[in-house]
Amino acid sequence: MVTIDEFLVGEIVSATLVCIVACLFIRSFLRNLSRKLPPGPRGWPIIGALPLLGTMPHVTLAKMAKRYGPVMYLKMGTCDMVVASTPDAARAFLKTLDMNFSNRPPNAGATHMAYNAQDMVFADYGPRWKLLRKLSSLHMLGRKALDEWTDVRAAELGHMLRAMHESSRQGQPVVVPEMLTYAMANMIGQVILSRRVFVTKGSESNEFKDMVVELMTSGGYFNIGDFVPSIAWMDLQGIEGGMKRLHKKFDALLTRMIEEHMATAHEREGKPDFLDILMTNCQENNTGSETLNSTNVKALLLNLFTAGTDTSSSVIEWALAEMLKNPSIFRRAHEEMDRVIGRQRRLRESDLPRLPYLRAICKESFRKHPSTPLNLPRVSAEPCLVNGYYIPGNTRLSVNIWAIGRDPDVWEDPLEFVPERFLLEKHAKVDAHGGSFELMPFGAGRRVCAGARMGVVMVEYILGTLVHSFEWGLPNGVDELNMDETFGLALQKSVPLSALVSPRLLPSAYA
Repeated sequence: MVTIDEFLVGEIVSATLVCIVACLFIRSFLRNLSRKLPPGPRGWPIIGALPLLGTMPHVTLAKMAKRYGPVMYLKMGTCDMVVASTPDAARAFLKTLDMNFSNRPPNAGATHMAYNAQDMVFADYGPRWKLLRKLSSLHMLGRKALDEWTDVRAAELGHMLRAMHESSRQGQPVVVPEMLTYAMANMIGQVILSRRVFVTKGSESNEFKDMVVELMTSGGYFNIGDFVPSIAWMDLQGIEGGMKRLHKKFDALLTRMIEEHMATAHEREGKPDFLDILMTNCQENNTGSETLNSTNVKALLLNLFTAGTDTSSSVIEWALAEMLKNPSIFRRAHEEMDRVIGRQRRLRESDLPRLPYLRAICKESFRKHPSTPLNLPRVSAEPCLVNGYYIPGNTRLSVNIWAIGRDPDVWEDPLEFVPERFLLEKHAKVDAHGGSFELMPFGAGRRVCAGARMGVVMVEYILGTLVHSFEWGLPNGVDELNMDETFGLALQKSVPLSALVSPRLLPSAYA
């Protein structure tokens, strides 16, 4: 027979157990609530959302963001990925949580093309990356260094103008990206190697352009092996095989450059160029954190020659294409330049601050046709919260720069090419160097492109010179420009821009 005391004890124990279970349930519920992932599309088994991206991932992700919101989660194979698609979302990741997202995730491009991430673009945030960035900024990409090689840019641009002038005299159209690669590779070569890379424009410079485009295109692919590492060895898309073959071509080119450069070291006594400075910091097999090895040097040269030529040249090409579609922009730019510079001489870099409309054209090109449509991916070191959503550790981050540039909540008539918007007070102070999250063609935060300043200078100076120096028109028989895009690390025109040019300055300006 159960006594009253035993009955009460049983009831108390039962109630206690119920309370414990309830508390555990509530705790679990609250923990799961606080770990609510951002919304996003349902993916396929095993490979996740990879098949949903298609051939134009920046466009697909922009459309998805309209449905799922500015912070979107995708399961990509075995990996977590989050996409930011508005200025505020980008600011949350690249400013507030910048340190947590300061590294790059491992990928085939870094492994097979960038010497296993021994470069500046893909290296982990740490001593070696800081040294590569410091040397690049001090001696090539920073404001003072850029000022020191102003004459180099002017001289190389003169070579390009003479080649274009000759094409005009012969009535031949100019293939814009080929001309730009020829000039820009030589500009960079003069600073790094103290010599021109291509003496004349031709098959060698065109082959280099093709190699750069291939690198930028293949580097932008969403490679299945990056997201499902267990099957990476199969190379289902053939991407990694192509990367390895391309790497051999670049490695042979860079090795030849370095060997030829070392053989002429005695000619530069007391006047070191950038490669001399790198080699001074290069101590093979030294384990010190503040030294480089020969692989780091080649990897950095690969960064500078490829990104330095392709990203800026693609923006200039897009700008000229947009202006050919809108001749009134050409007319207004010519009026400004004729008023400020005249037609007796070429444009100089010192003229740029007095050409606000030209600079507005450049900003509008960065907005509508950003050099990198999806910023290079980053990865979270620790879990974090963004907009109330839980972001797990080791989550890949992509910022859709292309989508931000076309956000109707930020830009009026975002699909139209309207340079005048940057002359209005609302957008006049927006800059393209990484400080304005509504316009960030070079990214932002710690991993902002080290060449952002150089990129802006090159685009403004080269585009301004091309516009000021020539009248532009479509080739005979071409009534409408093809404005289709090809996705990659850099946003290419699917059909390279070809145009007829005619001189508009005194003949002496092209001498």
